[in-house]
This record gives sequence, structure tokens and C-alpha cells, in this order.
Amino acid sequence: MTNESELSLKLRAIEQELAKRRAADNLARYNAGRKKHKKQLAFHKCKKRNRWVFGGNRSGKTECGAAEAVWLARGSHPYRKNRRNVFGWVVSPTMQVQRDVAQKKILHYLRPDWIADIVMVSGRKDNPAAGIVDQIVIKNVFGGLSVIGFKSCDQGRERFQGSSLDFVWFDEEPPRDIYEECLMRVLDREGDIFGTMTPLKGLTFVYEEIYLNRGGNPEVWYEFMEWADNPYLSKKEIAMLTASLDAATLESRRYGRFAAREGLVYPEFDESVHVIEPFPVPAAWQAGIAIDPGLKNPLSAHFYAVDWDGNVYVVAEHYAAGRDIDYHARAILDLCDRLGWRRDARGRVEALIDSAASQRTLAAEKSVAELFAERGILADMRVEKDLFSGIERVKSYLNRENGLPDLYLFSGCVNMIREFKSYFWGSGDAPVKRDDHAMDELRYFLMSRPRSPQPESVPSAVAKDKERRIRALLRARRAGRR
Repeated sequence: MTNESELSLKLRAIEQELAKRRAADNLARYNAGRKKHKKQLAFHKCKKRNRWVFGGNRSGKTECGAAEAVWLARGSHPYRKNRRNVFGWVVSPTMQVQRDVAQKKILHYLRPDWIADIVMVSGRKDNPAAGIVDQIVIKNVFGGLSVIGFKSCDQGRERFQGSSLDFVWFDEEPPRDIYEECLMRVLDREGDIFGTMTPLKGLTFVYEEIYLNRGGNPEVWYEFMEWADNPYLSKKEIAMLTASLDAATLESRRYGRFAAREGLVYPEFDESVHVIEPFPVPAAWQAGIAIDPGLKNPLSAHFYAVDWDGNVYVVAEHYAAGRDIDYHARAILDLCDRLGWRRDARGRVEALIDSAASQRTLAAEKSVAELFAERGILADMRVEKDLFSGIERVKSYLNRENGLPDLYLFSGCVNMIREFKSYFWGSGDAPVKRDDHAMDELRYFLMSRPRSPQPESVPSAVAKDKERRIRALLRARRAGRR
């Protein structure tokens, strides 16, 4: 082989490697096409140190937060003074939300050859998207190494102390004490705070300090981002989403606006639609038990089934106050026997239980979870407790885009039905803490189920016939109640 042929092969290999890297460079393609997201660009170009995007779902807010974080870490920000050896945090409501949203976006915009190392909380570093990432070490263009660390608000304020940071990105609204702690983290480095959020919690401190800017902070900047601002959403899709939501929900979900909550939490609940008569539930549909473990207050436990199409059925309940663990455990296990609920090889059942059940009190040597476990009910306390995300998830099951529900209650679940009808917003932009035990464990169960987007393909003939029959049944029920 001649030297010229060898050189040609080497050049071809280099060109192929460069082409491969360009294909993997999602950051280079961000907002670089014919269509431009102008409000994303306004966010990136703003020189202020406390910037926020209040946006509806799918408005493009999280994309700009992730791109901003990667640009800063790489030292390649097109509109700001860049640094080497950057240290920043990405803060999510929970570790599960971190994995599914912010972490996923950061990994999307990081080319593999930019990553020097990954430190995992759980999972494998060769497949970080499937686990929980602690830190990503990134090669900075100035020759140093930058670090993006991941934090979750459910860790508590104490886990946010000590570090000096160049930036903090809040993906969704944090608690006030964590926000204030992070302000201290960027102080000595004159770093940046930026947030991207859908204002689902009402008129909180972010409304006061950022939107109203009552303190007159000259470094505060914000932008509202809605569906129409995202050039990659079709008008047809925007119209479909708009038609599926009530006016109050549209304020936050589409326009990203702050709104005070009032009235029923779930006005979508219609007893004539969502409550059905019991039917034999196939064993394969059994999906779980969820418990809100009040003892002096009512203990609420419900049994959930899910059919092949993803519809959720609340099929049975145990709801009682002022009774001990022995009573509740026997009642739940008796229901398991009547329903033929599956058990493990040792005759035990598993239930989602509020993580508060792990706490011991002065009056007991063992926690509620330990006491239940001794009686054959194993506590799975990996519950997503964010109130407002959970409420929005329940709403999505009560009424999806095609007008049909994904959630049905058997008529014997009288206490959950009553709670749906009496669950109101309070004066503090949170639901009134009364008659909410079934509402809590319903959220735990639904938040434990990943929600896939509705397929865009044309429904099959079987699916169309099923929806036609359900609609006819719902019309007949409504007509019978007039």
C-alpha cells in the first residue's frame, strides 16, 4: 500500500469520526434551524443573574434551561463571558423527576466525548439515563474540567449547604428555604440563578420575589412562554390541547401564568361518569394497593387495577379511624382474600405507603411500616409526594384529550367518592387538609405509574368501537340522571 493510499484512508477515517461527532452534537442543532424559538434566545441573551422562564408544558422552557447549563459547563456560551472549571447544580423536585426530565435533557445536549466521568447515585455510569446521576464531569473548552451536580428538593435544605457555585438551574419551583440557600451558594463566585417552571402552586414566594419583584432586585428578569411561542408545535396540536383543558388550568398549563386556586380541586370529577358498578376484575389487572396510614385520623387503603388500555379502576376500599394496626391489617388482608389479590410465596402483600410511616413515635418502639410488615403487609415507601404534580396527574386521568376518562371508581368506594366531591382549595393556594386521605393515596398510586403520551397514530377499528360503546354508555347514564 502506498503512502498516498494510507493517507487517504486516515483522512477518510478522520472525516467519518467528525461526521459521527457532528451527528451526536444536539447542542449545535439547538435553536439553529430555520425556525427559531425567539423567547429561548431572549433568555440566553439576557445578562441578568436571576432569570426565570414561566412556561406552560411543552412550551420549550426545559430545553432552554438544559442548553444554558451545558453551555456554561462547557465554557462555550455564545452570549456570556465563559469560565473554565465551572461548578453548577441542577435542582429538581425529586430524584425521579430529575431522572425523567432535567437529567434526561442534560444528557441529550452532552456529546459523549465531552464527558470525562459520571458519578451515580444509583444505576450504572455506562447507562446513566436509566439511573440517578449525582455528578457529571465535563471537559471544558478552556482545558479544565467542569461539574454539573444534581440535587432534589426532597433531600431538604441541609443538603444544599457548603458549596460555592457558578450557577444553579431550578427545573420547576423549589421551596423557599432551598431557593434562599442556593442564593448563598452563588454569592462569592457572582454566579447565576435561573429557573424554568410551570406555576402550578399558585401565588407563592416566586410570584412575590420574581414576578412582582417586590424587593426591586435589578438582577431579576423573567419571561412567559406559551405553546404558541414554540415554533415546533403544530397549530393543530395546540388547538387539541387547548380544547382538552378548562380555563383555569390553561392559565398555568398553556400560558405559564400565576393564578390563585379556588373552588373544587377536581371539578373534572363527574359521579355519573367516573363511578361504575363493580365487575369481576381479571387477576392480570391487579396493579397495587395504596395506603395513607392515619391511625387517629382515618386510615385510607384502596385496591387498584389497570386494564390492557391503561384505564385505572379503584375496585375496593378500607377506610376507618380510631382503630389499631391489628384491625387495619386484618381488614386489608380480608379484602385481599375476597378479591383473590395476589401474594408472595410467604403469603404477604405489598402496598404503597406514605414515607411518614417509617417514623417512630415516643408512644411506639416500632414504626407503622414495621408493624404492618409484621402482619403481612410490606410497605413500599417510594412514593412521589409532590402535591401539585400529583394533582395534575389525577386531573389527566379524570379527563384526557379525547374527552374520555382513564380513571373509574367502583361504587362501593364511597369514601373516595365523598372526598372527590368535598376536596376544595384553601386560602393558601393548597387544598384544605380535611377529608384528603383517599386523595393522598390515589396520588401516590397514579404518580407511581409512568404516563406515556397518547399515540398519534390512527386508532384501530377495535379501539374506535370501544370508544363508541363507552360514549354511548356515558350518554345513557347522564340521560338517566336528569
